[in-house]
This record gives sequence, structure tokens and C-alpha cells, in this order.
Amino acid sequence: MPAPKVWVTGLTVGAIAAVVVLAVQADKGQKPHAVAARPSASASPGVHPTPTKVKAKVPDGSGTGRRVVYSLGQKTAWLVDASGAARRTFAVWPGTVSPDPGPYTVGTRAEGPLTGSDGVKIEHIVYFSAKSGVNIAFSNAVDGSSPPPAASGTPTGGIRMRTADGAALWTFASAGTKVTVVK
Repeated sequence: MPAPKVWVTGLTVGAIAAVVVLAVQADKGQKPHAVAARPSASASPGVHPTPTKVKAKVPDGSGTGRRVVYSLGQKTAWLVDASGAARRTFAVWPGTVSPDPGPYTVGTRAEGPLTGSDGVKIEHIVYFSAKSGVNIAFSNAVDGSSPPPAASGTPTGGIRMRTADGAALWTFASAGTKVTVVK
């Protein structure tokens, strides 16, 4: 019978070989990529999202002059001054009904608080479009929460943002302000 040292040495060599094989296989796999955190549309009511810094230039083809730019794909809004410089950029949570890309104009506004179609108290409501019978507007939840998941089958046109961003957009986007929606 071999000595215990031989067994221990054999098991140790085998374990090291297995770890090396697994490490080589792992090195050939996909690597994780850091992605900027965005607020989740599935967060529960009352959950206050961690503020995110969105650093992106104003999208090309979004028009000229003073305007609000909303990117469907980036889930981001920009408040752009007359010179074309972004004065504020922030993440948004879109509703279930999105406006088509193109130019719009702020129509009516409601300071609130009102109850949104998802049952959440909202304020700083800036309407700029309607689609399929659903009004589309920027707003923020009074309590600062991100929107809960949409009720089954309930179309929602609210584009939500954090409270501070909602107040800034409310101040910036008076009736007649241009809004450009891009992909």
C-alpha cells in the first residue's frame, strides 16, 4: 500500500490540474462588460432609484435651437438651450406606449399632483403627443419612485424621471417648446 504522502500528493496534483483546466476554459469565455446603471422600469412603487449620471452628447439629427430631446433607445432626455448645448441630461423610464420619432411641441401642462394611469401620484406633467388614444407626457412621481410594472394590458404614456429632473423639465418646457423624439 502506498504511503499517505503519495496519496495526498496525487490528490493535490489532480486538484491543481482540474483548476488549471477550468481556468483555461473560463478565460476563453465571454468577459463581463461594465454598463452604466439605469433605473429599472420594474422597480416597485416607493423605491427611490440611485441617481445616475448620463453623459451623452445631444443626438445628431435632433434639430436645432432650444428644445427637449428624448431618445427612445437610450431612455435619456436632454434639455438643450438655443445654442445647441445640453443644459441637463438625465435617464427616464418610458411608459408602454412610445411616441414615434419626430418633432413635437409641448401642448398643455399640469403641475399636479394627479394620479397617473398606473395609479401613481405624479406632478410636473408636460404633454407633447398622443398615440393610440394615449396621452404621452413627461412627469415624475410625487414620492420620487420609479414606475411600477404596467398593469396587465394598461397602456401608459408617461415618461417618468427623478423628481429633480421633473422639476427642471417643468421649468424649461413651457407650452410651445419643441420636443424632438429620436430612435
